[in-house]
Amino acid sequence: MSLKNKVLAVLEENKGKNISGNDIAKSVGMTRSAVWKAVKQLRSEGYSISAVTNKGYCLSEESDFLNEHSVFQNLKTREIGRKIDVFKTIDSTNNFAKSLAQLGAVHGTTVISEVQTQGKGRMGRSFYSPVGMGVYMSVILRPKLSVEHSLLITSCAAVAVAEAVEKTTGLDCKIKWVNDIYVGEKKLCGILTEAAINVEQGGLDYAIVGIGLNIQNTSFPKNISDIATSLYLETGKSFSRSLIVAEILNSLEAHLDNITDKGFIEEYRRRSNLIGKRIEITHNDISAQAECIGIDEICRLLVRYDNGEEKALMSGTIRIVK
Repeated sequence: MSLKNKVLAVLEENKGKNISGNDIAKSVGMTRSAVWKAVKQLRSEGYSISAVTNKGYCLSEESDFLNEHSVFQNLKTREIGRKIDVFKTIDSTNNFAKSLAQLGAVHGTTVISEVQTQGKGRMGRSFYSPVGMGVYMSVILRPKLSVEHSLLITSCAAVAVAEAVEKTTGLDCKIKWVNDIYVGEKKLCGILTEAAINVEQGGLDYAIVGIGLNIQNTSFPKNISDIATSLYLETGKSFSRSLIVAEILNSLEAHLDNITDKGFIEEYRRRSNLIGKRIEITHNDISAQAECIGIDEICRLLVRYDNGEEKALMSGTIRIVK
């Protein structure tokens, strides 16, 4: 760890409190002059650090830069999120995580960026990822799962995100099958899972779970302003992105540990915003209307068409018919 990051770790541990330069120097094993230089560098990167004579340095409680130290403060996992790479800017956290996975990155490795220039959504769509406004992260998972159970990872992640957001903000989060988190009638978060199968072993090699969560946004581009929302727009409050990242990772590991028991599925059903609704299903550019009648044990969407035919859907684009 660089000297700068060692100082940052101490400041994060004492966020909102004054700590003397001498105490920091002793803690990280450097001179007070080196501490001052590290603080100066952190300030140049945007960290709000005050310095008061005879009191020391203080990292503002309002500071919301994402870094591994700020996430670690609330992380309770064994593996997931214990290795974190944070970037100022990146094309796509999923793309970078995939390259790491192919090089053998360990289970739980997490990639986070302050901004994505080519954020990825489902069906080749882009995900709006402005600087400092949200959580844009991807987690490399290597659970020992069959192909069938690996199909549950996206649904498992959706429950984890919904629970984490509700825990930190109090908002009632719903899940729009299969991977979107909604508050009311607007999308708060999208999840994209990409996976590689080990053909020889007949199971999952790795999965990349990409999560894009709108937090501080006060507005959105015209083309999505009617369908997107953020935590700030819903509550009028700002929330710690680092805390939310930690809580997502905590919940994800807890559910992933028990994914084969499928215990999370009842919570997934409870949070569904589709069950009992009339919906329009689009698959291969063909659309049809039906009633959503449930979600089965492998998270397929159960629908009943107007002719009485019932189907279990694995994929498709869904729109609620009003």
